[in-house]
Amino acid sequence: MADPELTIRGLVKDFPGVRAIDHLSFEVGAGEIFGIVGPDGAGKTTTMRILAGVLAPDEGGATVAGCDVVGDPEGVKHLISYMPQRFGLYEDLTVDENIRFYADVFGVRKADREARSAQLLAACGLSEFRKRLAGKLSGGMKQKLGLVCALIHTPRVLLLDEPTNGVDPVSRREFWAMLYSLIGQGVTIVNSTAYLDEAERCHRIALLHQGRLLFCDTPANLKAQMPGAVIAIVSPEARRVRDEFASADGVSSVVLVGNAVHLFVDHAERRLPELRARLNAREIPFDEIVRVTPTIEDLFVAAVREDVAHQEPAASAQRDAVQ
Repeated sequence: MADPELTIRGLVKDFPGVRAIDHLSFEVGAGEIFGIVGPDGAGKTTTMRILAGVLAPDEGGATVAGCDVVGDPEGVKHLISYMPQRFGLYEDLTVDENIRFYADVFGVRKADREARSAQLLAACGLSEFRKRLAGKLSGGMKQKLGLVCALIHTPRVLLLDEPTNGVDPVSRREFWAMLYSLIGQGVTIVNSTAYLDEAERCHRIALLHQGRLLFCDTPANLKAQMPGAVIAIVSPEARRVRDEFASADGVSSVVLVGNAVHLFVDHAERRLPELRARLNAREIPFDEIVRVTPTIEDLFVAAVREDVAHQEPAASAQRDAVQ
């Protein structure tokens, strides 16, 4: 990658009794939407706080837009905008007053603020709500207002920590439409999320588990690298299907996905007739059984399973050494 906009190398961060980030390294190119993806406890928020210059790592370093985050945490704050999970909107101020406050914090001139806020409010559909108190906005509208405030000073890098958590599907879609529009304006976006479907919308993603980097690549490349195959069984008794095949030959794991069950198998062509025959023999109703293209969720489940299997022997050896 030529001239990455963001680079982290060997980041480590420990809290009492837990390693939140474990030698984390990756790069983000200019103009990318880069996803940091993982469940609660994966290290997403800790990583974002380090990149924002509000938390110092125990080891390693990071640069954002050419600025050393560890060496110059104050300097990096003029190049980025950080939108944490609970963005600091003032609910007793109007939409316009919140924008004005953040513009003043970043030293944005009045003329620039007016033009920029009008553009951003129109893009997110908040123009008619400029006089409404922030506390009277819906959850999705608050998130969009938070994004407007975060962008008012035209940062080079936008750090978003689970911005759509708890937001309704329509607002999530509108929020992502805004993010795509920013790419055309030269903004680089780092977005952390626990929603694996959102990972599909990023140019590249880093999959984290317990502070460790499992994979870092485009969604398409990651899914292509997944070993074995995924077979989907759609059934009105999906839980029964899951239980039936949890320990079947050639099936490494099963995952419920709505009214379907995704089975990770070693060989699709061989296992499909076996699975179909077993469903019929057990008189388990099903609407469809077919090989499907793996999703990021499938990849993540498989990667976590492999990571846990890899870590268990190491943890066991460590316990034996202590004893």
